[in-house]
Amino acid sequence: MSFRPRFASEPPFSHGAPPVGPAASSTTAVLLCNLGTPDEATAPALRRYLAEFLSDPRVVEIPRPLWWLILHGIILRVRPKKSAAKYASIWMKEGSPLRVWTQKQAVMLRGYLAVRGHPVEVRYAMRYGNPSIASQLDQLKADGVERVLILPAYPQYSGTTTASVFDAVYTWAARIRRIPEFRFVNHYHDHEGYIKALAARVREHWRTQGRAEQLVMSFHGVPERTLTLGDPYHCECHKTARLLAAQLGLEPAQYKVTFQSRFGKAKWLQPYTEPTLVAMAQAGVKRVDLVCPGFTGDCLETLEEINMEAREAFLHAGGKEFGYIPCLNDSHEWIAGLADIAQQHLAGWPVQQADAAALAASRERALALGAPK
Repeated sequence: MSFRPRFASEPPFSHGAPPVGPAASSTTAVLLCNLGTPDEATAPALRRYLAEFLSDPRVVEIPRPLWWLILHGIILRVRPKKSAAKYASIWMKEGSPLRVWTQKQAVMLRGYLAVRGHPVEVRYAMRYGNPSIASQLDQLKADGVERVLILPAYPQYSGTTTASVFDAVYTWAARIRRIPEFRFVNHYHDHEGYIKALAARVREHWRTQGRAEQLVMSFHGVPERTLTLGDPYHCECHKTARLLAAQLGLEPAQYKVTFQSRFGKAKWLQPYTEPTLVAMAQAGVKRVDLVCPGFTGDCLETLEEINMEAREAFLHAGGKEFGYIPCLNDSHEWIAGLADIAQQHLAGWPVQQADAAALAASRERALALGAPK
């Protein structure tokens, strides 16, 4: 009978030797984690992605045996083809918009932090799909990283999103002998840099496209029962909206908070985005602007669901102009705000590798104590 080790093998280590690999300049890293995306806009790729996403008990809190039958007996037979067509309608030359923007944000964040005196490694990972959180943590560990700041791309905390990212980190750590030091960013829904970046995005739209009668702030929806079970997401969305409205000088009557992306027949957080837009058009509102504050990068839910489907619903119901305001993406204000958030949570951690003399001294002490040569 072969013995399978409980823990993964540790990377080669030698006392006093500097780390190797892309992160060798620092033993501290930031891992920017987003929801995920299929590898391609095809039905097989969507089937793999949806199977992973919808199998997460954080996402669907239905008894496993019943949900397994629904997921594999109905959803994964029908939905992949429809979803693939939607993804194809917004796919960029470089790939999935969510991956494109998340990767750009990680690259820019590294540069912004370096300029501020924090030359840490910054990588990006997806909770579902590629590159996975586990694969990126494996690589960071192999590169000699000893401290990792987990930075979710979700400004508002939810058990369905933020907590699931943390689950993936805990699951990875459960098979590691020498676990790196971790810090986790739970939320930044009311962070000054985030709110100012949102306000700058809206003002830029107003400057170039003019200003609509109403500003709709559409957040991703979650089942209403999560609110009664203690999830703070609903409250944090409304706080973001209040702070953004204050930053823009809006009165309560000048903006609305809605929730999009319903799934299934259960009651979700209300009011729902598309029905609200239809009701506004039917009530005589001719022009609306819509921003999605909960998404830090444009993706299927913003580009297709909002800028295509919701736009069509509003115009079909009698509206005349629909102004979609792009997500934060790679705007300077947002990357600066993201750097502020990361910098606050990196406080106190060493961000540069020890110099050659210190490493040599460390090696001599280790050898004197019996460390292998």
